[in-house]
Amino acid sequence: MNDTTLGCLFDPQLQQEIREKFYYLDADSHGRKRLFFENSGGSLRLKAAVEAKAKYEQIPDCPERYHDISMGLRAVKEKGIQDIMEVIFGAKPGQGALVTELTASQVMFQITRTILENVPGTNVVTTSIEHPSAHDAAQIFAQRHGKEFRVAMANPKTGGVDVEEILRHIDKDTCLLSVMSASNISGNILPMEEIVREARKIKPDLYIISDAVQHMPHAVLNVDELGLDGMNFAPYKAFGIRGCGYGYVSDRVAKMPHDKLGAKPEKEWELGTFPHPNFAAMSAIVDYVCWIGGYFTDSPDRRTQYVEGMTHIHLQERALLWRMMEGTEAVPGLRHIPGVQVFLDNPSVENRDLISAVGIEGMDFTFLREEYYRRGVTVFERVNTSLYSKRIVESLGLTGAIRVSPLHCHTVEEIDRFLVITAEIAKEFAK
Repeated sequence: MNDTTLGCLFDPQLQQEIREKFYYLDADSHGRKRLFFENSGGSLRLKAAVEAKAKYEQIPDCPERYHDISMGLRAVKEKGIQDIMEVIFGAKPGQGALVTELTASQVMFQITRTILENVPGTNVVTTSIEHPSAHDAAQIFAQRHGKEFRVAMANPKTGGVDVEEILRHIDKDTCLLSVMSASNISGNILPMEEIVREARKIKPDLYIISDAVQHMPHAVLNVDELGLDGMNFAPYKAFGIRGCGYGYVSDRVAKMPHDKLGAKPEKEWELGTFPHPNFAAMSAIVDYVCWIGGYFTDSPDRRTQYVEGMTHIHLQERALLWRMMEGTEAVPGLRHIPGVQVFLDNPSVENRDLISAVGIEGMDFTFLREEYYRRGVTVFERVNTSLYSKRIVESLGLTGAIRVSPLHCHTVEEIDRFLVITAEIAKEFAK
């Protein structure tokens, strides 16, 4: 077992500096003390990202003009695009194209539609645990273009999807494989490198895309190394802002017929003037991760700094996840609190993001969520009465679960506080 198997916490001084960079970390917007453990629904906001957007929203000038202010705004946009494509997605300079929409779900629909309108084949493959934007986009456009829609089923023990299960649905006539990078219920990280490699042994030119909305705030993305044709993420789940979603498409997808102005270059996916304040916010997020990475590397390269930053964010979160699962002798973890149910609990924390699905024996999930809130903890229930959750939780053999999702800026003390509150609820309500 190597030293980082169970994660590695940030140095206390660095951790304190990190905490100071977020809004409403210790109390909500009404001034009430609380633990915000619902970062999978929309993460704590980085102050610098919000401030960067606000700064540039005040400027009325159009970035498509030629005076000094406009040129400066254009530079903000260009830097933001470079940060998203090369630093976050890990694309090579000039590789692929950026897709932008109001939401990451719209991005996924646009990418899926473009591929299925242009790529021959008789079937489309996805998984049962996909977010509706990926699952439904694949289903809708498969049906629209007369293709068979195939779904690889989840493994209820791990909360992920086995590679073999995905591969058995793929053949030489598959035109698209759409598989998420990590589960938004269990935190299970899918082995994308193995999935891509083995899938392309079956069909070498298979188009493969991945929903990274849940995974991107927790780990490094690398579309170039994986050889992906599409990927998306949502800034509001990654310490950023709402109102924008971003996607990468490979060169072969970027050049396909798609919605664009006729006079634009073939790889251009921009429709209208991109909002430079959103790109400023994205660069602020990258600046923040690179700042963390600067503690662990001397490299001046921005991608290298970002990779180091995200790697250590993941190690911090792995240590927090282990603490949440196992606890201590004084404060038992979720696995050891009488009456607590830990669903989809892969014993290893190496292949999980900082997400856990839990319940309390005999307790309704909505009532449990409300009870947590009364005690100063914000979490959320994913249940089979929700259009966003029904297919996913049922494919995992559940009717629902409370999703607990802290962030790297949280501390072991806050994890312990959550565990104490959980034990109190279980003692009072478990049946």
